[in-house]
Amino acid sequence: MGVRRRRRAGREIPWLDDEAGRLVRPYTVSNGRTRPTAHFDLLTMVTATGKRPVTCQGPDYAQVLGLCGGPVSVAEIAAHIHLPAVVTKVLLADLVDCGALAARAPVPVSACGSGPPNRTDRALLEAVLHGLRKRL
Repeated sequence: MGVRRRRRAGREIPWLDDEAGRLVRPYTVSNGRTRPTAHFDLLTMVTATGKRPVTCQGPDYAQVLGLCGGPVSVAEIAAHIHLPAVVTKVLLADLVDCGALAARAPVPVSACGSGPPNRTDRALLEAVLHGLRKRL
């Protein structure tokens, strides 16, 4: 428990308190940037390439890279690092730009090629409607 610190210019600066949470505003993590250089939606999958970034260094970048051992969604990363999605997208875009991460758009279920085309199950919809009517 307590305060976790990071070093800057020879002195330690607190950046996370176990009770209070993050002591650094989210926009400072992304240097005030609010737009990523690449398009990500919450379901975009990212994975580490194994390349070590030279320019993207710091505790937030290291934490993101640690989560990306296998394919993981933008939403999951944002939840794990406790940052807003827009800030997370900026960090991810930086890591993609320097080659440390690879990103791919989610594949629609109907494009997977397994099983019949995605059709609406009428019986399921009727059961849901019946359940809603009973509750109201």
